[in-house]
Amino acid sequence: MRISELNIYPVKSLRGIALEQAELGVRGLAFDRHWMIVDDVGRFVTQRQLPAMAQVSVHLTAERLELHHTDAATLRIELARDDQPSLTAYVWEDRCRALDEGAEAARWLTDVLGGVKGSGLRLVRFPLEEQRAVDARYQRGEGAHTAFADGFPFLITNDASLAAVNATLAQKGLDPVPMSRFRPNVVVAEAEAFAENGWDALHGAGGRFRLGLRKACQRCKITTVDQLSGEIRVPGEPLRTLVEMSAHFGKPGGYFGQNATLLAGAGETLRVGESLTASD
Repeated sequence: MRISELNIYPVKSLRGIALEQAELGVRGLAFDRHWMIVDDVGRFVTQRQLPAMAQVSVHLTAERLELHHTDAATLRIELARDDQPSLTAYVWEDRCRALDEGAEAARWLTDVLGGVKGSGLRLVRFPLEEQRAVDARYQRGEGAHTAFADGFPFLITNDASLAAVNATLAQKGLDPVPMSRFRPNVVVAEAEAFAENGWDALHGAGGRFRLGLRKACQRCKITTVDQLSGEIRVPGEPLRTLVEMSAHFGKPGGYFGQNATLLAGAGETLRVGESLTASD
């Protein structure tokens, strides 16, 4: 097997960045979900509430985070800032300390996206020293933590599994969907469809790194959002098809990909095209 894609999403639920290489860290690929948009009480906001978030593109330079939208001037956030006030942010049931990127960022986001349920929007950063633990129920004695991802530092998907989903969509007379609908970090090629559901770990050549696959990823309505336009072109799809295909899990919902943690290899670099092996 090999790595066919590497992606990061510096701002949770905004457009992702495809990379040729990425540094491995305990809480994910470098800068992945390092920022998040929250409402006035600190509750996380995603494409579940605002599909138009997909229209905001993200760029990283050596000095700054840049957000781009066709209706606004570029928003630039310095990476080296350390003077932000802190606030409490909420991701699902987790609460953690976050750094507020300020009034200019809040105005930019609210102007571009329009707020949610009467609330304005703010941009927050995950503090370097903060740790948000991964649910211990899904670990096997190892400790793990993440930044603003839903629950795990890595999401791994399989090109062959997407091909199987698209074949089922074609049988319904529906267009195929790209892998971007599933917002993965690491995409694997040259494996059997849905083989990832039986893997315990993925290993780099020579044991450089090891990723532990710990929980099948239950998908949500974000899979129905076109990640370029921010539009829902076919209501309910491909989520409805995933639910039908995931019946073998024995519980409701649609599943695609595996949530993972880093077992070994912090500081190593992943590269598109490099080989992988799986253990079960």
